[in-house]
Formats: sequence, C-alpha cells, structure tokens
Amino acid sequence: MSRVVFQLPDTVFERLQKLAARTGRSETEYMIEAIREYLDDLEDLHLAEQRLKDIHGGKSQTVPLEKVMKEHVLAD
Repeated sequence: MSRVVFQLPDTVFERLQKLAARTGRSETEYMIEAIREYLDDLEDLHLAEQRLKDIHGGKSQTVPLEKVMKEHVLAD
C-alpha cells in the first residue's frame, strides 16, 4: 500500500475523527472508502461524457428504452 500525505481543513478532520470514534473504524478506512467512491463517480462521469461525444459525433447511436426493456424482458 502506498502512503499519501495531504492536509484536510480542521472542520473536515474533526468530523472524520468523530465519525471514526463513534463507529470504531479508522480515519484511514473512511478516507480510502471516500476516495474510492469519488473515483468511481469520476470514472463514470468521464465514460458518460465520452459516450455523449461519440453520439454527437455520429460514432455511436442510442437505443430506445422500450427496445432495451423488451429485449431483456423488463417490460410488463
């Protein structure tokens, strides 16, 4: 595991410390979890933006939701 050093605003660090104390988890666990979730969101956003560019550029096409639901037996 790599070591990373950064500074947090005091108010954020205090909240993190209180949460860790209440739950019995370490501050590090919460920071790792938060960073992972944020990275997941950023990666999803990047992928969505890329797909939108592909659609606008004619490199990709959309599929109507009704067709997807029917093909995957999700319709009533």
